[in-house]
Amino acid sequence: MRPLILSGGPAVGKTTCGRALAAAEPRGAYIDGDDVRQIVIAGDATLWSGSEGRAQHALAARNVSALARNLLAAGFAVTASDVLTAETLAVYRAELPECFVVHLAITLEGARARAATRPVSITDDEFELLHRMTAVPPAVDLVLDVTDMAEADQVAALHRAWATASMR
Repeated sequence: MRPLILSGGPAVGKTTCGRALAAAEPRGAYIDGDDVRQIVIAGDATLWSGSEGRAQHALAARNVSALARNLLAAGFAVTASDVLTAETLAVYRAELPECFVVHLAITLEGARARAATRPVSITDDEFELLHRMTAVPPAVDLVLDVTDMAEADQVAALHRAWATASMR
């Protein structure tokens, strides 16, 4: 399977779907871009905090890609999630040329309803900012509107798209 990168705003299902898709494989691994960024304990900067934040976001994309390459070489199917910008998409395309990139789209209201069912680690203002920042995705391979999808339907749609993309 090609490495699968899931993108989109907060509460769109990147982590849930990425983990479920990896778990369904005989040998599957999931990499969370947020977890990779949290490796930086001191001096961390958010995506929306200027040039240092953008640089750290690109660094995390390179690190996610390096982990993915190592896992792929060991025979694992790899899924990953990250909030992509045009700059970080370019990093993934360069570092993981075979990656299949899917942007999960959802309305702000739909994202808020999903977020209300789980702990959220960002403020309401940051949540809305990230949603606005991801409303128009960079040039990904597929945009999937998940606004009215149940979790199982979302995972199934992604699995079909990933399998089809991997056969090409």
